[in-house]
Amino acid sequence: MALPVSERPAYPSISAKAFEHPADRAATAALATIPLLDRVLKKLSELRFERSFQQLLLADAVRLGERQLPEVHAAHLSALRTLDIAGRPELYVAQLPSMNAMTVGSSRPVVMLGASLVKSLPKDELAAVIGHEDGHVLADHVHYATVLAILQRLLSTGLSPVGRLPLQAVVLVLLEWYRCAELSCDRAATLVVDDPMVVCRLLMDISGGGAEGLNVDAFIQQAHEYAETEDVLARPGRWLTELGRTHPYAVRRVGELTRWVAEGEFDRIRSGSYVRRGQEPPVTDQLREATEHYRRRFTEIVDRVAGGTQKLFNQFSAWLRSDGGEGDGD
Repeated sequence: MALPVSERPAYPSISAKAFEHPADRAATAALATIPLLDRVLKKLSELRFERSFQQLLLADAVRLGERQLPEVHAAHLSALRTLDIAGRPELYVAQLPSMNAMTVGSSRPVVMLGASLVKSLPKDELAAVIGHEDGHVLADHVHYATVLAILQRLLSTGLSPVGRLPLQAVVLVLLEWYRCAELSCDRAATLVVDDPMVVCRLLMDISGGGAEGLNVDAFIQQAHEYAETEDVLARPGRWLTELGRTHPYAVRRVGELTRWVAEGEFDRIRSGSYVRRGQEPPVTDQLREATEHYRRRFTEIVDRVAGGTQKLFNQFSAWLRSDGGEGDGD
């Protein structure tokens, strides 16, 4: 059972590196080796895509505060205190298309909760959702997450400035990164609610549709079975089955989270032994190898979808040099 809000610990100056999943660290580093993405972000900002996208979201959402769902807003403030996040990103509730939440806004992050989550989840599980989203803020995931959300919208509306296939390739690369980022934020959620079982139960309830009578211990066992399978034909292709998803499979997330807890990292952070901002460790050879792994994976995605990195670079470069007009199609 999660501790009451007033009794939860706080982690002054905690760095996102304290709870960052190795896959997130490597995938983010791999993205940084693709200068094209930063140029795309800059172009989208110049064309006011981000502002327009954010305004579109906020136009059909309700901002929470002391007079709008104050208990939910208080859970947000508690998460910000736990993770020592300044600036108080605003919290909204909206009719999102599924049981989901999102955080967007490169310069001014905004946390958006799906109304179905707010209506159906127990308080502790909703607090875990909020802690997860605030983890994205602390980890500075919103930079690439905002680009992903905008490009997904352009893709769904058929307004791609460079043609469908180049845009789809970039979206799939960013989705691969985002799934890694999700693993870090499950850890942030655990720190916020101070109970990994709450996060595991949340993932089970979302995966199982909130059906009554679900057993979290059995779900954790299912996650371990998924992680330990020796099917040599299935394991290498698993990442391909997740390719178009925004989130990793729930059983994978539970397995990764419980392994982190079992290794003692959760308890070490709770005891005050954690990486603080300004004290982040240097890059290691292991991280360099992992980064190269994700760089190769991103390249494979681009090769499969857009015909190669050079072709993709040329198509986006032409748009970046232009005023942002329509591309030449697929």
